[in-house]
Amino acid sequence: MQQVIGFETTYTGNEHPYLVGYRVKVIAVLKGAARPDFDPDLPGMLITDDEMLAQNGGLTVEDRVEVLPWIARERDWSFCSSDVRVWELARWPMA
Repeated sequence: MQQVIGFETTYTGNEHPYLVGYRVKVIAVLKGAARPDFDPDLPGMLITDDEMLAQNGGLTVEDRVEVLPWIARERDWSFCSSDVRVWELARWPMA
């Protein structure tokens, strides 16, 4: 499985217009969060390492990823994260 946590790409979606064109870094996966029946209270929904992600079926289009945008003028990643749909990333880390 390819690296997901720590993966860097560009946000190209429309759900979070303020992120369009920003370089973003994946910091977590929210398993099944893109599904309409997602229950955030179920245990194991927040995944923060690639090994745990692999054990839970890897990254799918039913997941959301938590990302941090790169703030160029600060030369650092923002402390504010957003949960985006996987397919709204320019290059998603899926085989």
